Parts: sequence; structure tokens; C-alpha cells
Amino acid sequence: MKNFTQKIYQNRYFLLFILLFAYVQSIYIRIIVRQQINAYTFTPDAALVSLIGSGVLFLIMLFFIKKWNKSETLSLKVLFKISGASLFVYLLATNTFGLLIAFLFDNIEKNFNQQTFILSLFSNFLDGLVYGVFFLAYYYYLINKKQQKKISMYNKAITESKINQLKTQLNPHFLFNNLNVLDQLIEEDKDKASDFLNEFAEIYRYVLQSTDKELVRIEDEIDFVQQYFKLIQHKYNDAYQLQIECKSIIKDFMVPLTLQLLVENAVQHNLGTKGNPVCIQIKIDENIAVSNNTNLKRNSKTVSGRGLKNLKEQYSLLSEKPIQIHQTKNYFSVEVPIIHNQNV
Repeated sequence: MKNFTQKIYQNRYFLLFILLFAYVQSIYIRIIVRQQINAYTFTPDAALVSLIGSGVLFLIMLFFIKKWNKSETLSLKVLFKISGASLFVYLLATNTFGLLIAFLFDNIEKNFNQQTFILSLFSNFLDGLVYGVFFLAYYYYLINKKQQKKISMYNKAITESKINQLKTQLNPHFLFNNLNVLDQLIEEDKDKASDFLNEFAEIYRYVLQSTDKELVRIEDEIDFVQQYFKLIQHKYNDAYQLQIECKSIIKDFMVPLTLQLLVENAVQHNLGTKGNPVCIQIKIDENIAVSNNTNLKRNSKTVSGRGLKNLKEQYSLLSEKPIQIHQTKNYFSVEVPIIHNQNV
């Protein structure tokens, strides 16, 4: 009983639609037949009877659907088979019930003469046809909705799995590059190396925390990249410069380590000196633009490496807008879309 009540509640809007349709239908028939409008015209008794009758039809159809349609798709042949069998059983049930009522009240001759029986049979047939169509449309709407939800959950699981795979590649990339810097500093200046190691430990804590997140707030990424740039200055001093231009406090989101990776690329591929520094500019407006003047190292590749390709894949999974790269002889820029919804 509890399960039945729950089913009614879950489908309450559909049942309300059936009741309203039956009510309007009963008013129309009474006006046509009686050619007058009075209080009886608007009584809901006929609509309630139609609701109960349609409920019986729905149960019959549900029985045949589960019996003959094992898959979640419906062929035309099975549709006609279910509809035909349901209509037959429905007409048999309604007329058997009507005959029983007529027998109890001794009205068989009045209610089951040839003319009345044919009219009643035709009326029940039309009702069964109309309400049956309503039920099939609603039933397969629910099936399709369920299928779409499954597909959405599957795609989300695939996306999350792909992102996690990409992150497992990016995280060691960050670690490896900075350990190389640490190794060089140990040979050049042990005090600097010690400071670098302490700051790197703090920064890497953020890296580990962000690994479990698809997105982080842009303002957190800005704080992180500023800390990260201090590590770069331990080795290069003023050979590389960072400017951040942000119109307002950003509460939107981006992929973790995006800014760090783009700053790292600028340093890795370009030779900066005190007299001719590489100026890295981060500008946040409608999107996030990270740009720098270029002075390519001799052994630097002109095409972005695996880290940037990895980042492009993550944004393709999380945003409809792709990462855009602009490159000239003296200038390199990467435009990254801002993600406005954390639950994409």
C-alpha cells in the first residue's frame, strides 16, 4: 500500500492532467447531449469515474509492457500488440463490470440493449484509445528521461576519469621541473636552495589539495601563481617579471595550476636577462590572457609541450570554449576561458 501511494505521488502531475482532461471532456459531453448548462453540468463525478477507469487501463498496459517489451526501446509491432491487447482487456473489464452492476440493480435490459451497448462500447473504445496514447507517451517520456540521466552520469564519470588521468600527468610534471631548479640552486647557492625548498613545500601543499578538485577559484590561482613566481625569482632574480591585471575580485573558476603552467612555459622557452627581461602579463577580464614577449632559447621548441596540451584537454572537457593560442615573432599569448559554474 505504501509503495502504491508513493507511485501515485511520483506521478501526481500526470494523474492531475488526466483528471482535468476527463473533467473538461465530461462537461463538453453533457452540454452536447443535454443542450443545456446547469449545476449538474459541472459536477466532477464523471471525471472521477474516468480517472478510475483510465487507472485500470494504465495497469493493464503496464502489465503487457513488462510482459512483451523487455528492452527500453519500443518497436512499432510491439506497440500495436500492447495497445490492441490492452484495449481488448480494458473493454472486456469495463463491460463485465457494467454488466455486474446492471445485474445487481436489475437494469440489464435498460443498459445492455443493442443500441446502448454499441454506444457504450464505442465510447469506452475511444476513451481507451485516447488515454492509452497519453499513458504510452508519458511512460516512454519517463524511460527516455531515465536513459538521458544514465547517459549524463556515464559521460560525467568518463569526464572525471579523464581529468584525473590528466592530473596524474600534470602533477609529476610540476614536481619534476621544480626539483630540477632546486638541484641547480644547491650547486650555486645553498642558502637560496634552502629558502627555495621551504617555499616549495608550502606551494606543493596547494598542488596536492587542488589535485582532488576539477576547478578552483581564480583568486586562489592568482595567489598561488604569485607564490610560485617567487620560486622563479630565487634563481633568475629580475630576468623574469610578472604583472597581474584584474578588474575586480574574481569569484569564478578555472582548472587548477593553469596560471602556474603558463608562467612556467614562458620561463622554460624564453631566455630572460636583467637587461632584456621576459615580461609575463596575466590579464583577467572576459577571459584569462597570459602573454609574454619572446626571446626563445636555442634549445626551446616553438610548439607548446605536453603540459599545455594536457591543459587544453582538461578545458575541452569542462568548457565549451577552447583555449586559444596567439603567436607572432616577438609575442606569445594564451587565452583561457573563465568557467562560471563550479558544477559543470
